[in-house]
Amino acid sequence: MTASAGLAPPLLNASRFRAAHAAEWERLEGLLTRIEKRSVRVLSDDDLLALPLLYRAALSSLSVARETSLDRALVAYLEQLCARAYFQVYGVSDSAWRDLARFFARGWPSAVASLWRETLVMAFLTLVGTIAAYALVRSDPSWFFGIIPEGLAGGRDPSASAAMLRDTLYSTKQDGLGVFASFLFGHNAQIAIFAFALGFAFVVPTALLVVYNGLTLGAMIAVFADKGLGPNFLAWLAIHGTTEMFAIMIAGAAGMRIGTAIAFPGQQERMAAVVAAGRTAAIAIAGVVLMLAVAAILEGVGRQVVTSDVARLAIGGAMLAAWLVYYYGIGRRHAPGSPH
Repeated sequence: MTASAGLAPPLLNASRFRAAHAAEWERLEGLLTRIEKRSVRVLSDDDLLALPLLYRAALSSLSVARETSLDRALVAYLEQLCARAYFQVYGVSDSAWRDLARFFARGWPSAVASLWRETLVMAFLTLVGTIAAYALVRSDPSWFFGIIPEGLAGGRDPSASAAMLRDTLYSTKQDGLGVFASFLFGHNAQIAIFAFALGFAFVVPTALLVVYNGLTLGAMIAVFADKGLGPNFLAWLAIHGTTEMFAIMIAGAAGMRIGTAIAFPGQQERMAAVVAAGRTAAIAIAGVVLMLAVAAILEGVGRQVVTSDVARLAIGGAMLAAWLVYYYGIGRRHAPGSPH
């Protein structure tokens, strides 16, 4: 055994070591600073992928620096850098309250805003169904029973008198109007759920459900319009209807996004396209559930407390305007593919 074999390897030159790895450390430090000042969401996809790689490279540098006895300042710097990176890569996530705040401030409205094309399609299908049913029932009232089952209509059909229909709009009793309003809400909630769930079947069932929802609306408008109560019925419906109908359109849009991703994945792999569409659609549907809850509150309170047509229209119009501003004013700033 030679004498040189027992000697320690030559120490690394600290300046050269720093020069060789400084770019990686500086990039990691820059990413950590951005995350700490704002949120991990500010990072691009490339930065997110690079973060764990840069962290492992910094750990390797720290290990080399310790083993080769590089200067204390460099070791301390790398220890601090690795500790910060560890917290961001493996540390606990933000609080539930912060996640919830992000959902309302950005996640929910941006998801709906990104579905604006599909929402327009659903709005068009609803309008087509409404006009078609209105024209059919006005020309032949028997069409009403082909669209809305007699039992569910609760007497609000072409045979009802004007006085009876007017009483359903302005009565504060729970009996008649409560049954009809509960039917409308339950019906609309089911339509929203199925419109989303059936989007997987290449959109066709979703489109048919949305058209059918328009048919029920048009048929009811025709019945009240035939007795000169069309505007009164629309005013009554507006309190909660603008929110409910909008929620159904969004649910249909979410289903359409998934269905089109399955049928036309584009340049992405089909599974990747479906996963991306499903992520957006799921957030939008969570918002739809909240919209339906808001509609239920508006319907439950407004139906009994507000009896003025002008006030009803004002409430309904204000709610629609608020949703539009929330989704397409706030949400579109963060939504890829939304109109600008």
